Amino acid sequence: MTRLLTILMLMAGLAAPAYAQEAPKPKPEDAAAQAAEMEEGEEEEAEAAADGVHEAAAKFDYGFSGMLARDNRTQLAPLTLASGKPVASAEYKLKSGGYYRIDITADGSQELALSGGDFFRAVWVNEIVINDIEIRPMGVHSLEFDDAGTASLSFVAIVPGRYTLSIPGSHGETQQAVFNIQ
Repeated sequence: MTRLLTILMLMAGLAAPAYAQEAPKPKPEDAAAQAAEMEEGEEEEAEAAADGVHEAAAKFDYGFSGMLARDNRTQLAPLTLASGKPVASAEYKLKSGGYYRIDITADGSQELALSGGDFFRAVWVNEIVINDIEIRPMGVHSLEFDDAGTASLSFVAIVPGRYTLSIPGSHGETQQAVFNIQ
């Protein structure tokens, strides 16, 4: 009797998620409402950028390809390494478990690096792409640019907290990028 109840409970538990994934087809009037909501979301992003915060809005819809699917990745505002210029235009607000990509561009005006061991320990680095060469590291402490170029970093934010990527030896607030993982 106990075995029968256990099997029935397992079957009911396995059947529930399949039923929950079936979504009704959207009606034409729902499409107009969704478009209006998207426009409101864009307005909120513009207001947040004006406040000095880049808030990453991701949909986190884990489909067939899983969490690292391109559809789940959120492109963040780029970081710039240039002599005398700010690294980031605003703070980044990320969600734990979100998949992100950020481009780091150096103009070659000076040999500069971005260092942030705490940040790199708080995220899982999927890959670093430099000149179409993909690097899948076990760990990273810093990225250094000797010449002009761009590196793309894709990662999953994991540990909540406030982290910085900064130019080593600099002390100014404009010479760092701040990431708030929630």
